[in-house]
Amino acid sequence: MPTPYEPLPDDWSRALAVVAHPDDLEYGATGAVARWTAEGRIVTYLLVTRGEAGIDTIPPAECAPLREAEQRAAAEIVGVHVVEFLDHADGTIEYGPALRRDIAHAIQRHRPELVITGNHRETWPGGNLNSPDHRAVGQATIDAVADAGNRWLFPEPGLEPWSGVRWVAAFGSPESGHAVDIAATFDRAVASLRAHAVYLEALGGAMADADTFLRGAAEQAGAHLAGTTLAAPFELIPTA
Repeated sequence: MPTPYEPLPDDWSRALAVVAHPDDLEYGATGAVARWTAEGRIVTYLLVTRGEAGIDTIPPAECAPLREAEQRAAAEIVGVHVVEFLDHADGTIEYGPALRRDIAHAIQRHRPELVITGNHRETWPGGNLNSPDHRAVGQATIDAVADAGNRWLFPEPGLEPWSGVRWVAAFGSPESGHAVDIAATFDRAVASLRAHAVYLEALGGAMADADTFLRGAAEQAGAHLAGTTLAAPFELIPTA
């Protein structure tokens, strides 16, 4: 019998999602995001890059605005109206104070109770290696939560410390133990991934078939969460 997942806490009103690339959220979190925004919660996206190195056939200068536009369209489908980009270099994101500072400032601006990020572990579920960009952004996001509450780290005029983040939720993690029921919002998750049309066409293969790929992952997680057949899994990291 599958190990049961716990429901993700829902006693919060604002979330900030921080990921490396356009399409990262759509491959694991947007079913949950669609549910949360439908419930009246505010979710904001922060993209560390514009995904400019993500399509082999399109030069970075042309690719960045294209992928930015696809990400904004994908966000609107699941009820997210604020999407910000940091302009770190796609493919060579460096974990360190500069990345922590930029994420901490976003946390101070948006003052979330929940911070969402991607998999910060060495591998994906199943054992395949995770990418350096994902690991760097995931770990920097976790660390930036504490940074955002320290007045003396990364001071910025007009920004005040924020210690109100209660959890970090990492999707795509092999250490997932919580999940969100997405049976009612799964179709919107598929539509949000399909909004990355140029990227998916270039990608090809199984991951380009949005419905099949997302459904398989959601059914697998749904087998662990009571009361549903489709779920989005997360590793939940309490911050205090």
